[in-house]
Amino acid sequence: MSGASKDALEQVVREEWGRLTALLLARYRRLDLVEDALGDAVEAAARTWPADGVPDNPAAWLNTAASRRVLDRLRAEAMRQRRGPLLLTEAERGQERTVVMADTGDLVEDDVLRLVLMCTHPALAPEAASALALRLVLGVSTHDVARLFLVPEPTMAARITRAKKKIVAAGIPFSVPRADVLPDRLDTVAQTAYLAFTAGYAPGSGADLLRADLAGEAVRLVRVVLSLRPTEPVLVALLALMLFQHSRRDARVGADGGLVLLADQDRSRWHTEEVEEAVRLLRTLGPARVVTQQCAAYVVQARIAAEHATAETAANTRWDRIVGHYDVLLQIMPSPAARLGRAVALAEAEGPRAGLTALDDVHLPGSHRPAAVRAELLVRAGSASEAREAFREAIALCRNEAELHYLRERLAALATSD
Repeated sequence: MSGASKDALEQVVREEWGRLTALLLARYRRLDLVEDALGDAVEAAARTWPADGVPDNPAAWLNTAASRRVLDRLRAEAMRQRRGPLLLTEAERGQERTVVMADTGDLVEDDVLRLVLMCTHPALAPEAASALALRLVLGVSTHDVARLFLVPEPTMAARITRAKKKIVAAGIPFSVPRADVLPDRLDTVAQTAYLAFTAGYAPGSGADLLRADLAGEAVRLVRVVLSLRPTEPVLVALLALMLFQHSRRDARVGADGGLVLLADQDRSRWHTEEVEEAVRLLRTLGPARVVTQQCAAYVVQARIAAEHATAETAANTRWDRIVGHYDVLLQIMPSPAARLGRAVALAEAEGPRAGLTALDDVHLPGSHRPAAVRAELLVRAGSASEAREAFREAIALCRNEAELHYLRERLAALATSD
């Protein structure tokens, strides 16, 4: 497959998968058929676009190809069930089935949020619902979904498959949801958006150092939900956290596509209007409004991000306060990622040896990040031999190409400095 057509296909799959899924589900109401049909459409594009050229509207091309595939399957089912004419007439006219509702409350009109709400149906466990939404709606790879939930990839693949089968077997309706279902699904929707942002902000695999489109879509999703639930503290806290981090997107990647560490970033490229908005949001969250564990965790993480975003220079960063915030976060919602963040902050506040000691309590199976942090701290501590070993461990585990390139460069530089 040629470079241009491959890039175009990867881009449309990355940016339009959720919207295409939502459109097809709204029309056909069959998750099993829609997902298979979209996969077949992508395979067809990979075969034909190199020879025929990239279509003017790649998303429309995939939608048409997938629709034809669904219709083919419906025809086959209709023939088997001897109900062909009725099904074909309805499908070919593109008419949506009537959704009967006892309550005619406001419908959720946003395609992505609609599909996320469908995936987060109460019949599914929250973790399974979030995982399904990440994979199906937002196009996060199974590997990266597994990394977010700290489980092996085969385990996550099986979990997502079970969730899809449960939806099909239980007949969970892919109808247009009402806004009044949000309260019951709010925590799962917020968690899904948070995980999607994390997957975009620090992809665990692939060529991109930053998936700004995915992170931006997560921010947009939270804004949409917040417009429906404007006083919800968990959404306010989550949006503040995301804006603080997302504001640095343009400075995280160098002109060569390489990683730019926080200390080396050009702060004039940060989006100050987003930082200012996040500061305003955070100030509205007094203790009386932070009443859930999830909300409290987002607030503390936003405070950590605020220390970075509001420091005039890297040297002015109050690492002692960041360590204190991590201590609070570990009391509220302990996690390996929080322990890793605290170890980094402690190294900045008290020196590399303190950070290395804190790393002893960090266990992130399958992740390269603890080893990468250990390698950098060993370099600072003057232990070059141990640092090289840690870099090699990180390189063996890393599946993100941009980060892998950075780690190899660091190892090479360390070897030539002896």
